Amino acid sequence: MANNILVWIENYKGHAAAISHEALSAATSIADSGTVSAAVFGAQAEELAKQAIALGANKAFVCTDASLEDFRPEPVAALLAKIAQDNSVDVVMTGASTRGHDVSGALAVALNAAAIADVTALELKDGTISATRPVYAGKLMATVAPAGKPAIITTRSRAFPVAEEDASRAGEISSVDAVWSEDAIASKQTEFVTEGGDGDISLGDARIIVSGGRGVGGPEGFAPVAELAKTLGAALGASRAAVDAGWIPYKHQVGQTGKTVSPDLYIACGISGAIQHQAGMRTAKLIVAINTDPEAPIFKLARYGVARDLFEICPALTAEFKKRLGK
Repeated sequence: MANNILVWIENYKGHAAAISHEALSAATSIADSGTVSAAVFGAQAEELAKQAIALGANKAFVCTDASLEDFRPEPVAALLAKIAQDNSVDVVMTGASTRGHDVSGALAVALNAAAIADVTALELKDGTISATRPVYAGKLMATVAPAGKPAIITTRSRAFPVAEEDASRAGEISSVDAVWSEDAIASKQTEFVTEGGDGDISLGDARIIVSGGRGVGGPEGFAPVAELAKTLGAALGASRAAVDAGWIPYKHQVGQTGKTVSPDLYIACGISGAIQHQAGMRTAKLIVAINTDPEAPIFKLARYGVARDLFEICPALTAEFKKRLGK
């Protein structure tokens, strides 16, 4: 059974979010012979629509209305709902980002639709979509199927590979009008503050993350962890304990109350591995733990573990990686 799928492409100042292209690739895997459409609003929408078609979309809907220039969930969800209804869409997909969760929740209400969040795998069998997602803080994985149509699905960051771009692909691009006027939108954007303006690598997009926890002992204890991260071209993460202690800003926090990440490599330094932290990183492809306590819970999750002092191991790893990488 063919599925007509609409994918919202997050647009920040003319650049598409990587998680949106991952959602687009996931959509093509379950569309069967149906249509995959991209919805792009804001600056450079037409260019991003062409990119979406090159990545697998069959068609795209664009809107460059000024009310959609800066992200606000109300007008975005309203327009997505109208496009879904006007085009008999079976599934609406977004990335499981903060914005994606905002929009998907509003869409579920507007369309009276089932919503499945933070999906890590999708399968189409006998015309029925089944989605796999973590439950109970990531301790279990549940496979669920949406009841009725349309269904709303958000995909976890880095859970789906992005398709190779094919500039020769052709597709229809249609312009659509905004549903709400500026006067009808309850929220107004007054300021936009960007985190990580110092060149930090985004936790959500990082292939490698090196994190520090309570075991670093204080703000200065993050120095060897940060140096290892810099050598590997990795993002710097942290446990909630380190953030709550004021040793490192919240933007670095990984866990149930921080960022959920799925890197290729996650190195946990001085992190005991409480279930709240595991909820944010247990889907990493390879986990390495460094902790002086051999009974720390993190070792049950790690592929490789070093029961030694991080202040001994991190500098040694950094030196060896610099040698191997020619840095």
